[in-house]
Amino acid sequence: MQAFINWWRYLPGNINPNLITIGSFQIRYYGLMYLLGFATVYLLLRYRIKRENTGIDAKIIADYFFWMIPAVLIGGRLGYVLFYNLGYYLAHPLEIFLPFEFSREGIRYIGIYGMSYHGALVAVILGTLFFCRRSKIGFWQFSDLVVPAIPLGYTFGRIGNFINGELFGRPTNFFLGMYFPQDPTGQLRHPSQLYEAFFEGIFLFVILWNLRQRKRFSGELFAIYLIGYGAVRFFVEFFRQPDVQLGFVFSWLTMGQILCLAMIVTGLIVAAVKKRDAQN
Repeated sequence: MQAFINWWRYLPGNINPNLITIGSFQIRYYGLMYLLGFATVYLLLRYRIKRENTGIDAKIIADYFFWMIPAVLIGGRLGYVLFYNLGYYLAHPLEIFLPFEFSREGIRYIGIYGMSYHGALVAVILGTLFFCRRSKIGFWQFSDLVVPAIPLGYTFGRIGNFINGELFGRPTNFFLGMYFPQDPTGQLRHPSQLYEAFFEGIFLFVILWNLRQRKRFSGELFAIYLIGYGAVRFFVEFFRQPDVQLGFVFSWLTMGQILCLAMIVTGLIVAAVKKRDAQN
């Protein structure tokens, strides 16, 4: 039993986050997790179109992904810059999208670090509004089609965070605690990435997937997604180490929790308005 506990606690340090390494150039498993996440959502949507009376053609989904994959990446990156490290990137604007560090010593490849879920969410919502108008599709109908599939795809992103050894949790004596090589204090910490993979991913997916054909009004699943993700992320943030450059933003609240509260409020408003519209 003790051997298993030691294996578990030191697991992050035994994982190589690099899929391919050529000199200073690296391709990480994190990127592969993004590809698996996109593929998972795409296949689930194709399943819904094939098995359910959605009124959406498969070609529409392919076109949608052509627009949404860049929206996720650009929105996620800009969201991180805006919400989590604006001061640094105002001083180093080239590093927002270029994976290089520019200094007097020369140019050094450092990769792109930092993505924000909430930034990606805003970009996807705006992109979906534009796509639906362009394709003459009802936004609420289309959103209710898409959102049940999203959490399972998002699970892979959090697994990618775990493989990278980043976004680890707060210090703990809990039996699930782990040692992360990037932690300068060397403390046992919550594997909050795995908590998020389960609650924000699998748990929320099971709820939405089982509700997908039981919705009572247009936009209900979209509202439940906003409320559900906001609630579980708000909870898990109590176990996640606040970003070092921000710490706690307001009293005991982290930036992630503040953004999640905004999600919950938005979801409640959407649910109330769309339910009222359905009853009138």
